[in-house]
Amino acid sequence: MSAHTQTAEKGQNTTLLCQESYVCSGTDEAIFECDECRSLQCQRCEEELHQPERLRNHERTRIRPGHVPYCDSCKGANGNIMHASMTGSRQIAAVRCQVCKINLCVECQKRTHAGGNRRKHPVTMYHAGKAQEPEEEEGMDEETRRRKMTEKVVSFLLVDETEEIQVRNEEDFIKKLHCSPDQHLKVVSIFGNTGDGKSHTLNHTFFYGREVFKTSPAQESCTVGVWAAYDPVRKVVVIDTEGLLGATVNLSQRTRLLLKVLAISDLVIYRTRADRLHNDLFKFLGDASEAYLKHFTKELKATTARCGLDVPLSTLGPGVIIFHETVYTKLLGSDHPSEVPEKLIQDRFRKLSCFPEAFSSIHYKGTRTYNPPTDFSGLRRAVEQQLENNTTRSPRQPGVIYKALKALSDRFSGEIPDDQMAHSSFFPDEYFTCSSVCLSCGCGCKKSMNHAKEGVPHESKSRCRYSHQYDNRVYTCKACYERGMEVSVVPKTSASTDSPWLGLAKYAWSGYVIECPNCGVVYRSRQYWFGNQDPVNTVVRTEIEHVWPGTDGFLKDNNNAAQRLLDGMNFMAQSVSELSLGPTKAVTSWLTDQIAPAYWRPNSQILSCNKCNTPFKDNDTKHHCRACGEGFCDGCSSKTRPVPERGWGPAPVRVCDNCYENRGIQLDVAELPSDEEGGTLIARKVGEAVQNTLGAVVTAMDIPLGLVKDAARPAYWVPDHEILHCHNCRKEFSIKLSKHHCRACGQGFCDECSHDRRAVPSRGWDHPVRVCFNCNKKPGDL
Repeated sequence: MSAHTQTAEKGQNTTLLCQESYVCSGTDEAIFECDECRSLQCQRCEEELHQPERLRNHERTRIRPGHVPYCDSCKGANGNIMHASMTGSRQIAAVRCQVCKINLCVECQKRTHAGGNRRKHPVTMYHAGKAQEPEEEEGMDEETRRRKMTEKVVSFLLVDETEEIQVRNEEDFIKKLHCSPDQHLKVVSIFGNTGDGKSHTLNHTFFYGREVFKTSPAQESCTVGVWAAYDPVRKVVVIDTEGLLGATVNLSQRTRLLLKVLAISDLVIYRTRADRLHNDLFKFLGDASEAYLKHFTKELKATTARCGLDVPLSTLGPGVIIFHETVYTKLLGSDHPSEVPEKLIQDRFRKLSCFPEAFSSIHYKGTRTYNPPTDFSGLRRAVEQQLENNTTRSPRQPGVIYKALKALSDRFSGEIPDDQMAHSSFFPDEYFTCSSVCLSCGCGCKKSMNHAKEGVPHESKSRCRYSHQYDNRVYTCKACYERGMEVSVVPKTSASTDSPWLGLAKYAWSGYVIECPNCGVVYRSRQYWFGNQDPVNTVVRTEIEHVWPGTDGFLKDNNNAAQRLLDGMNFMAQSVSELSLGPTKAVTSWLTDQIAPAYWRPNSQILSCNKCNTPFKDNDTKHHCRACGEGFCDGCSSKTRPVPERGWGPAPVRVCDNCYENRGIQLDVAELPSDEEGGTLIARKVGEAVQNTLGAVVTAMDIPLGLVKDAARPAYWVPDHEILHCHNCRKEFSIKLSKHHCRACGQGFCDECSHDRRAVPSRGWDHPVRVCFNCNKKPGDL
């Protein structure tokens, strides 16, 4: 009897392989059967295939042991196979061809494997009794039933070594766990040194030795990042972590990641395989407890309120089981049976000045391995006993677990500078606090990481020192301080109640002012002819504040009288220019016609270009051709040449394109210029010379004006020569694109990005002035 016939008689199933070959190339074991895809799929192919929105609602069933699939030949759509179209239904497979790797019903086997070389292919028959599996399960013992429940469990990467969560959202987390969204779960995680067998411990404690979490005999750590799996027997999320003391380039981030996992856990197993308990164990748990109480308790409370969770997250830490495996030494407490191991552990903590106050309980479970394998039964019973205790840690839905992990990851993330690390602790404050450093005194911020996203300012408990470079003094009104209020005041050019011009006049006479919103003007620098005292000794108090990166100076330079004077002069000049533009154009056109030669067309009759017919606007300049006298735009009369027949020579003058090409103009005697016209022509030449001279004078005046502007700018303004492009839209400045300073931040902007007007009291601008878009969006007073 052949081997395959014996197998068929026994009715044993071969492993069902993935039929999609989308990710795994058909080598992985099938986990799901999709009715709409009409195929068996492994874990990886099922996830990738059903990511598109249109495929997410496919009906998929999890393959149970002894599953009998449909026939692969007659399951095609629209009844392409003969007997499938006759029956109108899909047939259950009877055999599986080991060579073709397909499932066949009786009819398809006869049709495809009855003759030729395929007749000799070994096949395996699907046992009909496998369909009675639910009835067989009723007769199973509890241990066998539990084993079958964990046969299809797979692990997945939850967080990588850079602290990036690898699960897209809450639904994806539940899908990877293969549990119900309404199921209430607890979280069990494991910690310990690399190579102590953490993954092996989880596999034997929860999954009856199945390699749910990868193990390896190699020197390199086989667990990188954080992996998770769902135990359907005990209804817990099991988390495997990367080992301590391993070779890694991201040591600080790896250590911080461990505490995030500890914070969402209900039970922590600390695995150690050593003949004696080392100090690293106690230091790790003691530092973890301190960091948990200092940084995570407040954040977990905030997460409960921010996410609106129905189940509050316990601020008390998880329970701890120290699983100690020895070979040559006795277990803890075995020398003194009257002493409880937990008391010895507490004494050890006390001697090392490590106090694990954050943990709800600490238990010791030891095993001595004379001959492998290790006995995990004691650990399994201890874990089950702790999971049944809901006094301090209650089970919650998987969505709550994911939200808590996501909130902690968002809060405590980012690079950790190595030069600021305190390596004497497993979990130093630098892992969880802001990395900003005061520019003046060098002390660090004591707020939590990423607090700026919530609008919380930097803070340090140590006092700062004054630095002339940053001018980090803050003035407060002394009268308000004595009444129990702290009101900041700044020196500025004029009071808020003064008009711009009156404020400048008062500044020229009596100097700068210090104005309090409650007390009004409390100080003028030149109020008296002599005997003016310093404001620090009379009306204000001085405090030194920290200078954090990205913030402005404190006692800002608000002596902007020179710039305000220039702004006023520019405004007056612009207003006069705009108001007089119309009359000036009319008068200029009339005067031009009075001195124009007789053959020139009057300006009032020139409405459009004589060549391109472009209509002239109010601001457009009309040009006369010196040869024909018609009016043209600048583009159609840009050529020059002498016109001696009209009296323009020998110097080149403006002519239109047509006259430039027709260089020989024949004039009758009657058309030659008379003496009177010659005098008019001379007047026209003199007028053009005067205009050119005035233009040169105006251009020459721009140079000293630029020097005056640079000398008048306030100290916080960026110098003009350093502004090459708009700070917002990045357009490069040129002659046609003017640069403007925002009165709030002092950066350079184009007119489109800084046309808003708003008062900036902190800079001494009490009346609406130019500000950029970004500063205008800031709430409150600028």
